[in-house]
Amino acid sequence: MKKNVLIIGAGGVAQVVAHKCAQHNDTLGNIAIASRTLSKCEDIVSSVLEKGSMKVEGSIKAYALNALDVAATVELIQQTESQIVINVGTAFLNMSVMSACIEAKVAYLDTAIHEEPNKICETPPWYANYEWKRRDECKENGVTAILGVGFDPGVVNAYAKLGCELLDSVDSIDIVDVNAGDHGRYFATNFDPEINFREFTGTVYSWQNSEWQSNKMFEVSRTDDLPVVGERTTYLSGHDEVHSLSQNLGVANIRFWMGFGEHYINVFTVLKSLGLLSEQPVTTAEGQEVVPLKVVKAVLPDPSSLAPNYTGKTCIGDFVKGKKDGKDKEVFIYNVADHKEAYNEVGSQGISYTAGVPPVAAAILVATGEWDAKTMVNVEELDPRPFINLLNTMGLPTRIKDEEGDRPVSF
Repeated sequence: MKKNVLIIGAGGVAQVVAHKCAQHNDTLGNIAIASRTLSKCEDIVSSVLEKGSMKVEGSIKAYALNALDVAATVELIQQTESQIVINVGTAFLNMSVMSACIEAKVAYLDTAIHEEPNKICETPPWYANYEWKRRDECKENGVTAILGVGFDPGVVNAYAKLGCELLDSVDSIDIVDVNAGDHGRYFATNFDPEINFREFTGTVYSWQNSEWQSNKMFEVSRTDDLPVVGERTTYLSGHDEVHSLSQNLGVANIRFWMGFGEHYINVFTVLKSLGLLSEQPVTTAEGQEVVPLKVVKAVLPDPSSLAPNYTGKTCIGDFVKGKKDGKDKEVFIYNVADHKEAYNEVGSQGISYTAGVPPVAAAILVATGEWDAKTMVNVEELDPRPFINLLNTMGLPTRIKDEEGDRPVSF
């Protein structure tokens, strides 16, 4: 059984992870949280202690760390005697943190695909460009590495796997992500603005008819009447899970759809048209080199600052279509989360909550051995049932809607 967790990152998602690890520290053991800015880590530790989140008496400590420094990360892993590392820092850190975990022979979990600062929307399947190149090394060293175990990617991968198990054959999986919340700001992103915008400024890759299809952002849309949040329009978007599901499930059509309001689309379009979302550096008249996207990030609200006044709900799930007993069948497997409830519990908004709870559930399953794969895997390669059951008890209950009605899912 693995014990002691090192959390890398100190944003809104890291705050959720810290609280949830504390709530399950009888299983997970001591908690360390590290990022470049020590004060942010200390604030999260204070939040955990103030809310009394620790289930049993234990240790939670803050550390300063440049996680791009592999040797320093290995040293901190060893110093804290951590056997599980949950990486919820920027996606630019993934390969460095993974390298440290392989060297230290400890479990590695992250919530997003690796990115390089000067590249966007890389050739699919994107995981093959970075993470999957280390798969054999993980297996040789007996290192469990679970990739993309947030909500999307993550929980939706488990939903896709479950849908494939519930139906005799599957023709399509359409993942729909709708945030029907309101943060009260003129414009803001729900997570790191740099990562957020990078998802939507390049080619939209989807998996259709068993091959990669390319589109432009906001070119293709659909409208669904979703549980709780009602009728919503979503747009075909490129996203992490499509890159692994397309390779692992043998389904001909896999797409990701994200909801956007007209205001977001308008502001995004203006920023992109002006070149302010470029990841490439430019030189100002004064001779100063800047990256436009980083400037936009600097002037937008910190996503964690949105939490106190956030209201409304999210609805994220998978429409899985295929056949059962020779008949056409569609199921919608989904979760609804509430921004205000998330803030009241852990001090973060609902987007951070949905991203932060799943890696802790995965860490618990690694600790107990159920998901201790001792190699590199994406979530759909693991049994979804213990994961879904655990999430049901941790604040992210799963439901299913089909011709038989709308009901909770448990095993």
